[in-house]
Amino acid sequence: MQKFFTLKDLDVRGKRVLVRVDFNVPLDKKTNEITDDKRVRESLPTIKYLVDRNAKVILCSHLGRPDGKIVDSLRMSKVAVRLGQLLNKNVKKLNDCVGEDVKDEINEMNDGNVVVLENLRFHPEEEANDENFSKQLADLAELYVNDAFGTCHRAHASTYGTTKYLKSAAGFLIEKELKVMGKAIENPERPFIGILGGVKISDKIKFIENLLSKVDKLLLGGAMIFTFYRAQGKNVGNSKIDEEGIELAKKILQNRKIVLPVDVVIADKFDANANSKVVDANNIPNNWMGLDIGPTTIKNYKGILKNAKTVVWNGPLGVFEFDKFSAGTKEIAKFLSALKAVTIVGGGDSAAAVEKFEYADKLTHVSTGGGASLEFFEGKKLPGIQALEESYKRFR
Repeated sequence: MQKFFTLKDLDVRGKRVLVRVDFNVPLDKKTNEITDDKRVRESLPTIKYLVDRNAKVILCSHLGRPDGKIVDSLRMSKVAVRLGQLLNKNVKKLNDCVGEDVKDEINEMNDGNVVVLENLRFHPEEEANDENFSKQLADLAELYVNDAFGTCHRAHASTYGTTKYLKSAAGFLIEKELKVMGKAIENPERPFIGILGGVKISDKIKFIENLLSKVDKLLLGGAMIFTFYRAQGKNVGNSKIDEEGIELAKKILQNRKIVLPVDVVIADKFDANANSKVVDANNIPNNWMGLDIGPTTIKNYKGILKNAKTVVWNGPLGVFEFDKFSAGTKEIAKFLSALKAVTIVGGGDSAAAVEKFEYADKLTHVSTGGGASLEFFEGKKLPGIQALEESYKRFR
């Protein structure tokens, strides 16, 4: 069990508190407006707790991939405005995240004020976990809180380096993520069913191996199923294949917990309006490609899931962005939303899918961290969490 300070262990009254949040929200390519503010909303419990206790709240985050350069479209201004609306109070956005001007602005803060620093990744030192940059960030505050689970699998200055200089704690969101997902992996109620979608097996091999050692059944979907079919010697037409994963698939198929779709929805091209039909998994014709699991498979999967007590799902089961090929993902999300079980969705695309179909709030937990939740379920130590544990030893 992890041992670190949590937010309630800190005396935050009147203190300057640096909070690493995950405000990496999706932006509309044309208008640059925020298309989904879920990540901002997820940070509200921690921010409100600090504001209510008259802390001076200094929020820092990255947005997009500016690669160490200033990119005007990736400034934190719109996020600060949206946060102000959600908090119903004025939130000031500063013009940088380190430096004397930033220090001066923070020194003028009153208790209960909230500021948002400029995009951390405008500085290449952030992703390099630069010692001096970490110290400059730490110099802005008296305490540090990490509430950005989505970045915990990275050892960056704001998630790792800063914890060396300040007493550091996990925010409410990280606490919730670790508690719910930790119990699912360490001590799940059974039957425990895993659902895995997505494209490449080779990217998820550690996840698959770790999950297979714990689940009672692992249901497969998404483009990766065609690599498994190929490993079985089946024809897959023009379906997407992970060539590197074929040998891995052969090895994984020896495990009897694996359940593959028996039918698939195929299309004559990768297009929202493509011609489509349902075929048996053994009968995929040449020049056609599989884009979703079929109706018999959906029925089979529901039959396996109906008695489940714990379900962990990573990766959509089809091309859910196209309505014609969204039934597998949508139907399983709907089924899970009514299940009396612990239901956890982790991974950016599957989280986006359950949000799109409006089932997210009916599931036990939808993780805010795509890569972080994947690495957590792989059984890896997350650097951001490790840093909090080391800070606990240092400052207790």
